[in-house]
Amino acid sequence: MTNATYADILRPRARHLAWIYDLSLVLGGSLLVALSAQFALRLPFSPVPITGQTLAVLLVGALLGSARGGISMLLYLAEGIAGLPVFAAGGAGVAYFLGPTGGYLLGFVAGATLTGLLAERGWDRRIVTTLLAMLAGMGAIYAAGVSWLAWFANVENALALGLYPFLPGAAVKIIAAALLLPLGWKALNFRR
Repeated sequence: MTNATYADILRPRARHLAWIYDLSLVLGGSLLVALSAQFALRLPFSPVPITGQTLAVLLVGALLGSARGGISMLLYLAEGIAGLPVFAAGGAGVAYFLGPTGGYLLGFVAGATLTGLLAERGWDRRIVTTLLAMLAGMGAIYAAGVSWLAWFANVENALALGLYPFLPGAAVKIIAAALLLPLGWKALNFRR
């Protein structure tokens, strides 16, 4: 399997086990993002908190692939909209989802799907292409988030409140993923 994700490599061949495996991964991905959302640092000047969610979203996409990664993020959104405290710092409900950070939540679906699609094409196997895949996924998240935030503030304020302060952290997350994912592939190839 040249163009497979980590999840594809480990997927059982038996159909009934594969279905359970896929379901478990989708649920696990949503729980990973929910857990990463609970470590939130509120900035006094912005409605957008600093969390580990974006890194978790990109990793879920890259590890699970576009379909499982995107579905996992849709499940995460459904959990939060249904009232489970899975959003940043235990946030939940439709009102939270429709608030200033709702665009980032929607962007998680696009970010995981795009990163997963690129991983399916082998972009997560080398540092340079992993950097590009993570940058694309992060770009999708921020494009949706800042666009949504602009409805609550003008565009310049949306950039100042929802993008610029987060760029250094995003760079660290992208670099971390770009180093870890190719190392994982090397370890898998070594074990074979």
